[in-house]
Amino acid sequence: MTRSRALTAGLLAGLLALTGTLALTACGTSGDGVSPSSSTRTHSVETAMGDVEVPVHPRRVVVLDTGELDSALTLGVKPVGATRAATEDGFPSYLAEDDVRGIKPVGEIADPDLEAVAALEPDLILTSKIRDGRRYEQLSAIAPTVMTETTGTTWKMNFQVHAAALGRKEAAKKVLSEYDAHIAKVTTAMGGKEKAAATDISFVRFVEGSDIRIYGRQNYIGTIFSDLGVGRPPIADKARDGFSYDVSPEKVDLADADVVFTSTYGDPAKARATRTMNSGLWKGLKAYRDGRIFEVDDNLWIAGIGYTAAHQILDEFQRDLT
Repeated sequence: MTRSRALTAGLLAGLLALTGTLALTACGTSGDGVSPSSSTRTHSVETAMGDVEVPVHPRRVVVLDTGELDSALTLGVKPVGATRAATEDGFPSYLAEDDVRGIKPVGEIADPDLEAVAALEPDLILTSKIRDGRRYEQLSAIAPTVMTETTGTTWKMNFQVHAAALGRKEAAKKVLSEYDAHIAKVTTAMGGKEKAAATDISFVRFVEGSDIRIYGRQNYIGTIFSDLGVGRPPIADKARDGFSYDVSPEKVDLADADVVFTSTYGDPAKARATRTMNSGLWKGLKAYRDGRIFEVDDNLWIAGIGYTAAHQILDEFQRDLT
């Protein structure tokens, strides 16, 4: 259900007045042992909206998408507030309960409750232009707002921006190293680079209210497949803008590959997942006959968009394929 998020002129004026003082708030959430006085110092971060001055060590962070939430938690920073997906009651289930306990909901992704955000008195807001570009002025009136251009395929670059904004560049180096090591481990478990390259992987997403999406290369999961060096079916290269090739249930056989991963966004019946996976066309897929179709969590494989999610995906990938 959509509610109006417009701020009144009086509230906006009040938020502008708050901008200069929020960085001085004393409550810390990052757990990095930084002295309170360090939160008053700032540094410049390059963002999709230009350079933004942010606290060197922000202590009250609000994140407005799952990628930003994953980045913050991966870097050891617990946000004070976060948005959630429209189809979910809480935060992504792949995240540890202790990690998200205490984070206040501030509306839905791409439709944040600006009053709820302001009430948390953040000293930093993380989001993207594609989600909240039209709200940039209002968000910036609340706290320094760091926006990346988009989400999905740019997740690694976004993570570096998030690390810079959170004052966690050194921690980010360790995260990257651990990811590279995990990729190498899974590739080896598959039998090495040549065997990985000879194994075509397809990803099919059933979406409520939309056609079936056969994912291409230019998206979050596509980048992980690329890092693993696995093969992709020919249809992956026909994806619109590299993102997905959308089909009706009658053309789902275009997704066939050695291995097919599937996920569902929304109600499986309304997304036509139930109907499609019970069809003769689906059961005729090579991957189906070989027992190599795997249903996975959409919140993790598609919406996670971060390194914490990536490690869990790699663990599941290795388990399923080996």
